[in-house]
Amino acid sequence: MVMSLLPCWLAKPMERTSVSISGPGDTERMTGGFRVLYLGGFGRSGSTLIERLLGELPGVCPVGELVHLWQRGVLAGERCGCGAPFHDCPFWQRVGAIAFGGWSNADADRISSLRRQVDRNRFIPLLARSEGPPAFRRALNEYLSVYLRLYSAVVEASGCRIVVDSSKLASLAFCLHWCGDLDLRVLHVVRDSRAVAYSWMRQVSRPDVAPPRSDGLPVQRTAAAHSYMTKYPPASAALRWNIQNSALHVLARTGTPTLLVRYEDMVRDPESVLREAAAFAGAPVSDEPLRFLSGDGGGHHADLGAAAHTVSGNRVRFLSGRVPIRRDDAWQAAMPAGQRRTVTALTLP
Repeated sequence: MVMSLLPCWLAKPMERTSVSISGPGDTERMTGGFRVLYLGGFGRSGSTLIERLLGELPGVCPVGELVHLWQRGVLAGERCGCGAPFHDCPFWQRVGAIAFGGWSNADADRISSLRRQVDRNRFIPLLARSEGPPAFRRALNEYLSVYLRLYSAVVEASGCRIVVDSSKLASLAFCLHWCGDLDLRVLHVVRDSRAVAYSWMRQVSRPDVAPPRSDGLPVQRTAAAHSYMTKYPPASAALRWNIQNSALHVLARTGTPTLLVRYEDMVRDPESVLREAAAFAGAPVSDEPLRFLSGDGGGHHADLGAAAHTVSGNRVRFLSGRVPIRRDDAWQAAMPAGQRRTVTALTLP
């Protein structure tokens, strides 16, 4: 099993490094006074709904899966959670102006190259140890400086002190861990592996594709802009579930503050789980009941405000108004017994 292999990565922890920032903005603004709550796990585990619920709390700004900002936002011009194409969204245009003096000044190809050099599952063993070639560390520091710019610009543009990034990828969480300038907390979201595998088997549409830009500039169309999400066979989904969740368990052992949240607990008692997550993130929550949550014999609901400015994620990011919070157990009746057994065997503790 993956968990039996991962602990050997933790021979000697690296020192967390301070990343210098040059360009628009001063260092004090760019490096301090805010916290990043990183939602980690494997996709289809309920992270987008949890992010939307957290976004209803004062002082919290959800940004979606920031790891996909460059390809799906800057290059492909997909829709923000507010419904506007990325380049027509006032919020993201302000973020780009603060961080880089405008998105045209940010080298998306260079940032994508840096991601390939440091932010991949195959680099997690290196990120979890002290050994590493100087070239890798230089690329990592440059990559982290981009995230510091983005997070700091989001804080300035939103006026919030807590940024929720639902990128989920364990490799990015490991990268962020080594940034000494970043106050990082990881919310590790886990769902029953069989439910997750069944969800990845289904054809799910992507409402993210944007119409042509209002300024007349071309939008780069990529595979990410197709109308359906990726599908995985059950065994492949199970292995990916195992790798992501096992790696995040290891990250917690490095000292990164981590809170484990189970999807099944969240849909059963959303207020208790949300309060625990808010306390972990440092979000101020009064003792009064959370007014945007309600429940009765028919289940729980959330009354969501206007959709947040999220750059990528599940379709839930586009919803507003009354949204049901219910457990999706369709897999129990629809998933063939053989596939259930395969997933169970591959994801046993």
